Amino acid sequence: MSTGLDAPSTVRSARGIEGQRKADLGNRTFINPVFAGDHPDPAILRDGNDYYLTFSSFESTPGLIIWHSQDLLNWKPLGPALPEPIGNVFAVDMCKVDGRYFIYVPIIPTAVSPDPSAPPQIYVIHAENMQGPWSEPINLGISGHIDPGHVVGEDGHRYLFLSGVSRVRLSTDGLATDGPVEHVYDGWRYPDDWVTEAYALEGPKLTRRADWFYLTTAVGGTAGPPTGHMVTVARSRSVNGPWEDCPANPIIRTWDASEPWWSKGHATLFEGPNGQWWSIYHGYENGFTTLGRQTLLEPIEWDDDWPRAAGSDLSRPLPAPTEPSGERSHGIPLSDDFTEERFGIQWSFHAPSKDEYLRASLDDGLVLQARGTSPSDSSPLTCIVGDRRYEISVEMELLGGAQAGLLLYYSDRLFCGMGHDGDRMTSYRAGRPVPYWQEPAPSTNVLHLRIVNDEHIVTQYYSTDGTTWTRHGLRYDVTGFNTNTADELLSLRPALYVAGTGHARFRNFQYRSLDA
Repeated sequence: MSTGLDAPSTVRSARGIEGQRKADLGNRTFINPVFAGDHPDPAILRDGNDYYLTFSSFESTPGLIIWHSQDLLNWKPLGPALPEPIGNVFAVDMCKVDGRYFIYVPIIPTAVSPDPSAPPQIYVIHAENMQGPWSEPINLGISGHIDPGHVVGEDGHRYLFLSGVSRVRLSTDGLATDGPVEHVYDGWRYPDDWVTEAYALEGPKLTRRADWFYLTTAVGGTAGPPTGHMVTVARSRSVNGPWEDCPANPIIRTWDASEPWWSKGHATLFEGPNGQWWSIYHGYENGFTTLGRQTLLEPIEWDDDWPRAAGSDLSRPLPAPTEPSGERSHGIPLSDDFTEERFGIQWSFHAPSKDEYLRASLDDGLVLQARGTSPSDSSPLTCIVGDRRYEISVEMELLGGAQAGLLLYYSDRLFCGMGHDGDRMTSYRAGRPVPYWQEPAPSTNVLHLRIVNDEHIVTQYYSTDGTTWTRHGLRYDVTGFNTNTADELLSLRPALYVAGTGHARFRNFQYRSLDA
C-alpha cells in the first residue's frame, strides 16, 4: 500500500455536519484525525465487515459510547454501554467470543464506586449485540491494574493482559478470573536521554497474525513532553512467551515537537478491509492540546513478520481503507433543540453522582435542576468538540433562584464563561469568578448566551432577545486549559450548568464550526 501521496502538509480536513471536521476527503483518501476532539485510548473490535470503537469516558456519564463503521472513516454512534457511573473509566478493551460481546472496563474508584478508597479495579460487561442492552458491571476482583487487553491463547484459554505488563487467566465464560495475576513482560527500554514524561509501561493490546502473537504497549507517559508517548511491539509464538522485542522499536513516536501530532501512543494493531493492516491510537494536536487526545489511524506494513508504521508524521492524506458503501457521514450534529433525549450520545455529566440523570428532564427545552454552589461543583452537562474554531449559543430561562450559564469547561478547577442569577452576571476565568470585573448585563430571567472560541481566543456575547447582541467586556486566552496545566487527562468542552437553588430551562443549543 503506497502512502507517498503528493499533498502539502497543510491539507485541510473535510467538513461534515455543522462544518465539523472529518477524515474522509471524498477522493479515496483521508487526513487524520479520524475522530477529532477528545477520544482517547481507542478500543476497536472487528466483527466481519463491521467495526466497533469506544474510548475512555472517565467520569462522564453516561459513558463508553459505542461507535460503528464499515469503512473506518465514517462512524455513527450506537449508544452508551455504561448508563450509570461506576468510577473513573480508563482504557477498556472489547472482544467477541462464542457469539457474545464483552467490554473489560478498568476504573479508578470515585465517590460513586462501591468502595471509593479501593485501588483500581477491572469490571466486565457483556451483551448479545453491540447495541445492547449491556449487563450490569461485574467486578473481576483484579486490584491495582488498569488497561486490560483480551486474547484467546493458542491453548484455547482466555487471558487479560494488564498494565505493568501482568496477565491473568479468565474463566471460559470470561466473567471471572481463573488463576493469579502474574508479571509476564518487562517492556522495551528506550535510551535514558530521550525526553519523555515517565517510563509508564501500559496499554497492552494483543493481536494474532498467522503463527505470531503481537503485544503492543505504550511507554513514555501519555502527556508531558511532545516526544514522550510511543508505541512498542513484542512478539511470541505463545501467549506464555517468551516475548521478543521488535528491533525497530518504537514503531510509532513523535520524534520532534514540530510534527503535527504529539504524544502518540496507546495503539492497537488490527486487520482492516481488503487485508490491509492498521494501527489506531491517540495523540495531541500540535498547538491544540485543549482538544484532548484525538484518534489517529495509520497503515501498517509487514517486514519479516514485524509491523512497520507507514504513515510518516500523518501530515499528508493517506489512501482510504476502502470505498464507503453508503453515505459519507461521520459523527452527529451538536446543535440540540432538546426535543429528544441525547444523553450518552452527545451530552454527558461531568463528575456525576449516582443518580445525576434525575436532575434533567425535557419540558419545552432541557430543564436542569441546580446542583452545588458554582460551576465547580455543579456537575455540568458537557459535549466533546473537535474543531479549532467554533461558536456555541443557547437560550436559558432561570427558575426558582438558580444561577445558570454557558461555559468552556475543562475541569472543576479550570473553566471560563458566563453565569447569571436573574440579577447580575458572573464572569468566570481560570476556574473562578473574575473579582475585578462586573459585566453590566441587565437583570433578567431570560438570557441568550454565545461563546466564540477562535483558536484559543474566547469572545463572549449576551442578548435579551437573541437578535441584538452585546459583546462581553473581557476576552480570554484558553491555550493553557490542558492536561499539562491541570494534570487531568480531559479536554475543553462546551458546558451548561445550573447551581444554587431552583432550576433552569435551556432552549436551542447551537454549534457551528467557523472553519467550514
